[in-house]
Amino acid sequence: MESILHVLNTSLPERPAPRRYARVAMIAAAVALYAAILVGGDGHNAAVIASISLAAFLGSIAGFAFSAICGAVLFHVCSDHVRVVEIMIVCSIANQASMTWTLRRYIDWRALRVYLAGGAFGVAAGVWLLLHADRLVYTHGIGAFLLAYGAFMLFRKPMVLSLHHPALDALIGMLGGVTGGAAAFPSAAMSIWCGMKGWDRMRQRAVLQPFILIMQVAALLIISVEQPHAAGLIGLPPDTLLYIPVSLFGASLGMALCRRMSDFQFARAVNILLIVSGLGFVV
Repeated sequence: MESILHVLNTSLPERPAPRRYARVAMIAAAVALYAAILVGGDGHNAAVIASISLAAFLGSIAGFAFSAICGAVLFHVCSDHVRVVEIMIVCSIANQASMTWTLRRYIDWRALRVYLAGGAFGVAAGVWLLLHADRLVYTHGIGAFLLAYGAFMLFRKPMVLSLHHPALDALIGMLGGVTGGAAAFPSAAMSIWCGMKGWDRMRQRAVLQPFILIMQVAALLIISVEQPHAAGLIGLPPDTLLYIPVSLFGASLGMALCRRMSDFQFARAVNILLIVSGLGFVV
């Protein structure tokens, strides 16, 4: 009997990971299509869905830049910039939750808490900027810096700093909180700082993913308190949640591609996405 079971088990090939991802992606795409029909399915909504899917794919390759890429389109097709940030934060939370769960074995919560402590001070200031300041002023500033830094690092050897101090980590976390609340992009300073520490791609992502997730949740909660809507989950219009499946669809494909990359290719992808992110904020 045992030999028969052994033969049966060995005769059934294990389903390859790419095939599993493709199946998940197809299911997510079908759900996203259903969501598109629910929210109208017009040209405006098609642009929103396309930008979310593409941004999720590109952003999940390196673990960041979703909001910068997505915002480059959404800020032009939607007049309510707070609504745009809400959509990007909700989709980013879904993406980061999925990726954080995948990387859970690599997360060093002891090191991460220093960044989170700094981020807690910065996220409230970022939400204040979102609700009260001129978006173009600070987003263009962020974009110009990311564009210059990404282009500089793409054509030179990686810069590794020998100076490390928890106070600097907390400061970087605070900057990430500010950009997270103001532009749904908490990874700007964090991705640069992790690269300067000389960390490999898994260690970088093990810090970036949970940091982005927690900062996005905090920003969403603060926005909901400061500018509540008439109905919806934690102050959000119900149709906002319908964009999550299409975001997960793109993120699943990007994560599958990331697993096949070397550390050198990952570093290149980070710098290219910093440039793309900068363009997304400047355009």
